[in-house]
Amino acid sequence: MMMNVVTVFCRKAQSVGAFLLTLLAVGCGDTRDDFIGPRVKDVCDESWPVCGRVAGCILGEEGYSEGRFPGRSQFIVQVPEASHIKVSFYLDEVTAAGEETVVIFHEEGCRARIRSAADGRAVLDSMEKFSVFTREAELTGVGDHLIEFESDMQARYAVKVDVTPLRNR
Repeated sequence: MMMNVVTVFCRKAQSVGAFLLTLLAVGCGDTRDDFIGPRVKDVCDESWPVCGRVAGCILGEEGYSEGRFPGRSQFIVQVPEASHIKVSFYLDEVTAAGEETVVIFHEEGCRARIRSAADGRAVLDSMEKFSVFTREAELTGVGDHLIEFESDMQARYAVKVDVTPLRNR
């Protein structure tokens, strides 16, 4: 009788364990998918004038873009009022950390800029801890702002931007 109770209990525990493992696997999405969320990919192949240059896309809360490092790229972010801008990168297929990754935030009309740099190891440390690498700045001008970034690391990236009005912080 004791053997039957133990066997039935073990089988139920195994079934519950298998169910919980399956639920956990289904419930946990890919971190890249979590990073992108409901955003739509922008291939950034347009020609948007900004600061006497041309950017390939305008990114906001509803879009993201992809590319490969080493290299550089730029996009426009539209700011309706003084705001906190957060540029986030999800990196994968990393084969070399590189020396430096830089994000440059320009005020409207490129009247001023904020340069934010990190060495290659710091970028990878951020990815290991938080699954994302971010750079942030406060931009006070209203209108179109050029955001440039470049890196000599070897990796594939997805980039997105979040804009939070300063009055909401």
